[in-house]
Amino acid sequence: MKDIPHDHTSFSGSYAQGDIDFLLKEVQIQATGIDEKESAIQSGARHYSEMISDEARPDELYMLIFGQAWAAGADRIAREVNAIADAIVERIAAGKLCEQVTLCSLVRAGAPLGVLLNRALKDRHVDVAHFGISIIRDKGLDANAMRHVMERRPAEGILFIDGWTGKGAIAKELHRSWMPMSGLDPFLIVLADPCGMADLAGSHEDWLIPSGILGANVSGLISRSILNADVIGPDDFHGYIPVTHLADIDCSAAFVDKIHDRMKTCEKVKPVGHVIEPGASLRLRRQSFETVQSLMELFETTNSNRIKPGIAEATRAVLRRKPHHVLLSSRDDEDLAALIHLCVGQGVEWSVRPDLTGPYRAITIIEKVS
Repeated sequence: MKDIPHDHTSFSGSYAQGDIDFLLKEVQIQATGIDEKESAIQSGARHYSEMISDEARPDELYMLIFGQAWAAGADRIAREVNAIADAIVERIAAGKLCEQVTLCSLVRAGAPLGVLLNRALKDRHVDVAHFGISIIRDKGLDANAMRHVMERRPAEGILFIDGWTGKGAIAKELHRSWMPMSGLDPFLIVLADPCGMADLAGSHEDWLIPSGILGANVSGLISRSILNADVIGPDDFHGYIPVTHLADIDCSAAFVDKIHDRMKTCEKVKPVGHVIEPGASLRLRRQSFETVQSLMELFETTNSNRIKPGIAEATRAVLRRKPHHVLLSSRDDEDLAALIHLCVGQGVEWSVRPDLTGPYRAITIIEKVS
């Protein structure tokens, strides 16, 4: 890797200074319509990271549903972040992890968990730093950003943070790109790990993580990361666009502040993950694989990227992609209210098929357009 310029100014988006340092380059590119983007992705004409659509503004009812999910899930997030933080401290004490811990949150979904975990580790007097890093499917980690981190912190203490696992695509991308950079296996931490791919997680349940159903306005007011050669040079960090049109409904800082307050008094629980219970993780990996394979056959596709399993992935696919059908495990599941609201509002077909959803509570199938 080439040396990169050292003129980076710490940037925390709409989080408090010190909560996170996003290693991203601000760029501007013309928005691509969803239909045009979908066609370009599926035809192979362009990679998804080269394009971005305007981020839609959530309506009042959707924000109300998010607020209800936030209220319902705050205590759970607080308990599980504490459990993960305690497990990290135990690994340090046992000599299994470097005393200098560096959290690399995968933008955007990993940022809220990373901010909370950063605060939890500081509360436990751990030497911790926290960066927001881009990872792009088929392209890997931002090599320049990781070089920036490793010039400042030991690679042995780097932990990667994401919000959840879907079918494990990002976990596999981490393994493909981190080993050549560092000679190390990546250590992945998430809140929800329904496919059993994380090293450490709050739970294996596919549940409604509130931050999973919003975009920029719970992730620091930044866009999904961009890797387009027109605006990103060989020595640049991956790009982002400021999402200023959602600033008036931004809850990024409030979300982590309120949950951090809960973390000071909540009960203790134990984390999960394949470093703790490998048998459970293997079973979930098998169930996830079989579920995705059966849906690929049912919907006649050879491209697993058209299958978006898990509440968060299914919801984000309806928000950002061109959905063909949404499968739900239950009509009466309150955790699926936001997804059903989107489907009804956008005219997306959905059906209750617990026989098809496997370990997930919702799965979105992307429409074939090419």
